[in-house]
Amino acid sequence: MPTEPAPPAPTRLVFSDVDETLISRKSLIDFFTYYFARRHGGSGRRHADQTLRCLGALTAAGAPRDQGNLAYYRAWQGERADDVAELVGHWYAAEGGEPGFYLPGTRAELRAHREAGAVLVLVSGGFPALLEPIAAEVGAHHLVCTVPEVRAGRLTGAVVGEPAIGQGKAAAVRAILARYPGLGPEDCWAYGDHVSDLPMLAEVGHPVVVGAEPALAAALPSARVLYR
Repeated sequence: MPTEPAPPAPTRLVFSDVDETLISRKSLIDFFTYYFARRHGGSGRRHADQTLRCLGALTAAGAPRDQGNLAYYRAWQGERADDVAELVGHWYAAEGGEPGFYLPGTRAELRAHREAGAVLVLVSGGFPALLEPIAAEVGAHHLVCTVPEVRAGRLTGAVVGEPAIGQGKAAAVRAILARYPGLGPEDCWAYGDHVSDLPMLAEVGHPVVVGAEPALAAALPSARVLYR
């Protein structure tokens, strides 16, 4: 039998944050409030409100974003992983097709990169079930994210390994790049909107700041700005 031709080698690697970079929403927050209201009614709404106040206080106090990410996952303790996955499906079915859910500029650039032979990598502090529909929609080849710990079918409130935030994103770029020995940083693009994306953007030859966040643009003056 004739052998199948090998797929063409990728021409570039493209890394993209998700919330407020690829999509217009803060999906972690949006889904959190959606889930607890749907799953637990009034008590769930109160839990969501209290958690968001705590996260807001952490941000106001200047806590690093990875600390906020860990606090977010602690608030999921005891929830059934199957319930979370099921309600992600309902949430994305309702929200993912809405006008403006995807930021058109970023989505168009990622599509153009794919058509040019790029490998697309989504890098986010979100969790797999929440991000997988988005990764499928844009044709991502890899998804690097924060992984909640699950025991006996329930979330423990802990995470497996380090959150995909800050330096965790830079480590993700290096790890993925190592899998493609024919490519170097000069063959990599990265898209981010927040100063916590700076470590990822600094690893690549073609950083793109989405939305012109002042602190991020100032820290990386060589980056191209993609306005929302």
